[in-house]
Amino acid sequence: MARSSFELAGVRVAPGSRIQIDVPVARLYTHAPLHIPVEVVHGRQAGPLLLVCGGIHGDEINSVEIVRRLLRSRQLQGLRGTLIASPIVNVFGFVQHSRYLPDRRDLNRCFPGSESGSLGGRVAALFREQIVDQASHIIDLHTGAIHRTNLPQIRAQLSPGGETERMANAFGAPVILNAELREGSLRHYAQNRGIPVLTYEAGEALRFDEWAITPGVRGVLRVMRRLGMLSGEQRRRPPSPAEIANGSSWARAPIDGIMRPQVRLGARVAKHELLGRVADPFGNAEGEVRSMADGIVIGMSRLPLANEGEALFHIARFDAIEEAENAVESFQSSLEPPSGSLY
Repeated sequence: MARSSFELAGVRVAPGSRIQIDVPVARLYTHAPLHIPVEVVHGRQAGPLLLVCGGIHGDEINSVEIVRRLLRSRQLQGLRGTLIASPIVNVFGFVQHSRYLPDRRDLNRCFPGSESGSLGGRVAALFREQIVDQASHIIDLHTGAIHRTNLPQIRAQLSPGGETERMANAFGAPVILNAELREGSLRHYAQNRGIPVLTYEAGEALRFDEWAITPGVRGVLRVMRRLGMLSGEQRRRPPSPAEIANGSSWARAPIDGIMRPQVRLGARVAKHELLGRVADPFGNAEGEVRSMADGIVIGMSRLPLANEGEALFHIARFDAIEEAENAVESFQSSLEPPSGSLY
């Protein structure tokens, strides 16, 4: 029995073909149209319908590069099922180099959205109706916020033996956060509809971090292989099993001043260990930032200027801390140089 065509935004995609589609979303003040760019790869054989999206926060450009490289991968030849790849969801923020929409709303707090609501609600509703509601599985790509960087990690709501957990383990990030759902997020909406969804967090906003991009592309392909969408053997040695964090918290600035970090991203730290020092420009007042628990540094501020109470170091806690440290070290050693930012 021949497989039927796939339709998105009024465009039909025949089996065994791929088409780039511009989904109309709004107009600028100048009357120039704005579109959410989407590429659909519709396999000849039936299978899952995977949505891979980036740029829900407009300044998180690592996700855009991950989608670009994914679409150029030769492994998509002979795809089973359907891949919907949307590199830039928040086109308003992307154009303005901003995390937010023009009304300062966070698009990832606007789902499921409303056709008669705010700009964020309208964009969320359109993206949901045209794209999200068709997916059987979702991978949502993110980075840290402006001036913050994240160790590559998966955030998901896990249930033992569930499809989301299987996807998370297949991805190959060194850390998995069994994270609570945030109301209004794409993950919250999808999970409540029974759609398995992963959030991949890695790197810093407005930067290309190769050590975040390469694992992101590999991770998406691993998940696709786990879902049966790709044929052939796994070409690379499987990554070490990720460790699931049982919680996380931020160490914050004790005073206003200039922060000097004492640990690096991915470091194992002990409870009360010195993470950094904050001092005024003269050095008259100085405060210490110390870890509140044994754990791994999975996120940190890149901006030395800190206000009192500002989040500086994100520490994830593990039942098996040594295994978590080994997973991070194995992940870091698997990356080919250079391992810093490209720009």
